[in-house]
Amino acid sequence: MIPQWIIEKKRDGGVLSDSEIREFVDAFTEGTVPDYQMSALAMAIYFKGMTIAETAALTLAMLESGTRLDTTPLGRPTADKHSTGGIGDKISLILAPLVAACGVAVPMISGRGLGITGGTLDKLEAIPGYRTDLTEKAFLKVVNTCGCSIIGQTRRLAPADRKLYALRDVTGTVPSIPLITASILSKKLAEDLDALVLDVKCGRGAFMKTPAMARNLAKTLVQVATALGTRTAAVISAMDLPTGCAVGNAPEVAEAIAALQGQASADVEDLTLTLGCRMLLLTRVCRTPAEARTRLCDAWKSGRGLDIFRKMIELQQGNSRVIDRPELLFKGAQRQVVKAPRAGFVTAINSEDIGRACLILGAGRQRTTDRVDPTAGVADLKQVGTSVSRGEPLAVLVSRSSHAFPEAVQFIGRAFELQDRPPARPAKLILGACV
Repeated sequence: MIPQWIIEKKRDGGVLSDSEIREFVDAFTEGTVPDYQMSALAMAIYFKGMTIAETAALTLAMLESGTRLDTTPLGRPTADKHSTGGIGDKISLILAPLVAACGVAVPMISGRGLGITGGTLDKLEAIPGYRTDLTEKAFLKVVNTCGCSIIGQTRRLAPADRKLYALRDVTGTVPSIPLITASILSKKLAEDLDALVLDVKCGRGAFMKTPAMARNLAKTLVQVATALGTRTAAVISAMDLPTGCAVGNAPEVAEAIAALQGQASADVEDLTLTLGCRMLLLTRVCRTPAEARTRLCDAWKSGRGLDIFRKMIELQQGNSRVIDRPELLFKGAQRQVVKAPRAGFVTAINSEDIGRACLILGAGRQRTTDRVDPTAGVADLKQVGTSVSRGEPLAVLVSRSSHAFPEAVQFIGRAFELQDRPPARPAKLILGACV
């Protein structure tokens, strides 16, 4: 295998064979192909693309660069959900315990925030003591005990992806559909799943800005995952507005707890049930959408989902008292209210500006070496369609760094659009699906 020949072939628009892809990825993982040659191939893929067969071969090579979990001993169907990243997307925290309460094991390996989009691991680490770095054995033990667990990628799972992603992040090759697909699926399929549901975000607060881009990514993800033997479906959801009423770390955990206690906003409830129903259908635990929805609603209203979330926190060494005392999530935090400059109706909220405010407050990383503030974020966001008086709170900023408030206030003020009349119709949340 001559690395430069493979780079040149893809540079010139050629189709790489399975063996060429496998040998290149193996050599990169072992260190015999240097970073600069992998970066060159990534850039060639960015410009020339890959066929579905090539993308599947790349995904498989990255998947097999490490170990796979064995979920057979769990003795029940397994499923996971992945979101391509959004603003206020705390759905995993609610969905995993609810689906587990319906008899499906949910071994969820999640990621950290990227840019202005939040990361599930950063949110969970707002819970004092919660460990996201469990060994694979401990991870599966938690799943077996309470039905679900959420951790970060271990060193043995898809190590090629970890190395390649670090290069993509600094070489301008992140927004490549074949590379995104291989990155997502190499980690998710290593979980030994029966089913996978994908939430592909679309809009100002997402990586995919247009419905066409989101559909293209959703279609590729489903085709590749299905070709590799996992039943998969994708939902395309809007990300022009933040999801729910809170964005950031502790604020989103607090909202997820409130949601599991029966206080979910309409969009959070709708998206959770949409994704959960597909998980129950793909695992064949339920036969019809109506049956799946009824089962999920029962797990929600009965409190079984909340009980499982509490148990998962305990098993991962977190302080489960946050369920009853969410103020424990905000130790050391300061708050500042952002007030409406005029009376009117909230007709739009720019999710991108909300995400930027959270980044400034410390909820994410502007550099890889930055430390995340577990308390940081924006809480109590007024929803589109709500009427406000002049001086009434639009949102509450939360951070341990009060010096960040003035700049964050500017972004929040710019994010809200106030008009004399309410919006003509509610924004559509679910834009489509791909199965």
